[in-house]
Formats: sequence, C-alpha cells, structure tokens
Amino acid sequence: MTLLGTRLFTWLHGRDVGVDHLGNRYYSDRRAARGERPRRWVIYAGEAEATRVPPEWHAWLHYTTDAIPEGAGRPHRPWQKEHQENLTGTAEAYRPPGHVLRGGVRARATGDYEPWRPS
Repeated sequence: MTLLGTRLFTWLHGRDVGVDHLGNRYYSDRRAARGERPRRWVIYAGEAEATRVPPEWHAWLHYTTDAIPEGAGRPHRPWQKEHQENLTGTAEAYRPPGHVLRGGVRARATGDYEPWRPS
C-alpha cells in the first residue's frame, strides 16, 4: 500500500492510540468485529525503519500486552543507550577483524586448531 493509501486507511479506520518519543504514531482499528483482535499499526516519523519502534510499543503492536505505553521509549537505566539506526550497508557498519573492507588481514591462528586429515 502506498503512503497515500496508508494515510487514507488510517483516516477511515484508525483510532489514534499514542505517540512515542521519536514521533511515531500508533493506531488501532476502531471497527474490529466483536471477539476479534483489533488491527494495530504504526506510522513512522521520517523513514520507515522497524528498529525505531521502542520495545514497549513493539510489545503492544504484537499483542504481547494490551496496556498502552505512557512516556515509554526513553532509556530508563544509566547503561541504556539511545536508539541507533541500523547501519548495515553504510560506511559505519560493523566489520570484524579480517573483513575485506578492513584490509582482509586477521590475526594468525593460535595453534589450537587441527585440520582433519584423511587416514
């Protein structure tokens, strides 16, 4: 469905449930049949990137909880970090030692490996 189609569907069928600290808006189907789970979806603020959904809202979207998060998504502990987008395919992506784009040279084997030799 195109962005215009999604916005039209949301306008016709969606009930605004909340917004997270990143600006993503969450919706629920207001016309769900009795006994049926209402459909849930998100409209991203900016690029549609699934990793930009905070854990609390992810749980709500996937029916793990029915409680609508309030003030959720910000780090709660000093060791928690802010969201970092997926860097795969960019120059900042993680490349382990020995990766072709890091020179292709890795540390020598330590001698704990014995190759199989046919007898």
